[in-house]
Amino acid sequence: MDRRHFLATGALATASTLLPASVSASTAATPSEDLFQNVNFYSDGLALTPREYAVLLDQATRRAGFTPDNYSRGGAVEALEAKFAARLGKEAAIFLPTGTLANHLAVRKLAGNSPRVLVQAESHLYNDTGDGAQALSSLTLLPLAPGEVGFTLDEAKAWAARTAGGRVESRIGVLSIESPVRRQQHRFFDFDELVRLCDWAREQGIRRHLDGARLFNLPQHTGRSVKEYAALFDTVYVSVWKHFNGATGAMLAGDASFIEGLYHTRRMFGGALPAAWPSIAFVDQYLDDYEADYAKAWQAADQIIAILEASGRFTARKLDNGTSTFLLKAEGVTSMALSERASKRGVLLPGYRDDVAEFPLQVNTSLLRKPPEVVARALLGGSAA
Repeated sequence: MDRRHFLATGALATASTLLPASVSASTAATPSEDLFQNVNFYSDGLALTPREYAVLLDQATRRAGFTPDNYSRGGAVEALEAKFAARLGKEAAIFLPTGTLANHLAVRKLAGNSPRVLVQAESHLYNDTGDGAQALSSLTLLPLAPGEVGFTLDEAKAWAARTAGGRVESRIGVLSIESPVRRQQHRFFDFDELVRLCDWAREQGIRRHLDGARLFNLPQHTGRSVKEYAALFDTVYVSVWKHFNGATGAMLAGDASFIEGLYHTRRMFGGALPAAWPSIAFVDQYLDDYEADYAKAWQAADQIIAILEASGRFTARKLDNGTSTFLLKAEGVTSMALSERASKRGVLLPGYRDDVAEFPLQVNTSLLRKPPEVVARALLGGSAA
């Protein structure tokens, strides 16, 4: 069954046929459940409910040739690794249960005997991993440009010179870049600056890693393909669940020689899931069409924004170097009241305090589930028809 048709027309009828014969159609979904209908403005992806995930998981495992993995090796996992490697223009890829582990293992192996790592001060690796790289792998993260999306080549050179000039000999082993940057409202690192940084790092013998958790959003906003970004770096990590709706997981891609044997390190860190297939069984079908669907989602978002602003009750603002986030300001209604009335019509907003003047909303492919005018009406109030 075509995925877009499946999602667009709703899944109640399909869900009942996917469930075991012992489960009646009446138990497939109760009248209060509208499967595959909600639009959300808070997630990177569809924000599948457990019931929705179960339906898609059952559908995926019924496909001809579907084979489970064994401790995260072989079967559906191996097939997806090959697919991500090809999409990224790399020789090989390995599945890891989290992006935190993907980033850690990448910089750990790239660093070798040169443990200093240049990172953005606002990066996930520096802020959100509990100093795991430092505590578990004795790496030294050097945070640059606090409060900014990225740093410049001159800033990187200054730190390289400072490192080389210490009384104890040391050197920078890895340049690690995150783009888009979650802590900067998903804004992207300037591509031309990335090229300059990576060219310099290559000349200096510094290895390069890209935290591209949301990499597949960048082509829509920069005109650069995911392969163009990945080609600048030795390794690249992409989230499996953020855009592609898996339960969890990450793909780390690079040269075959780099990926080879890394499953031993994965196991050492406790990351060899005995059965990873439930996390990734239907990821490939979202990977196939994601870039086209995300572009359509932004077309829908622009139509929604136009309707809202035409009402005179909303103003929207896009960010410089922005990707999936725009800021919305509502007049005459609190954010809580707006959220409550929208949710009654299947449009889910992130929760914000009422004193937040502008609140960020996420554009994702769930916007394709309803016509733009219906989504706009849910925010404006009144009939959803």
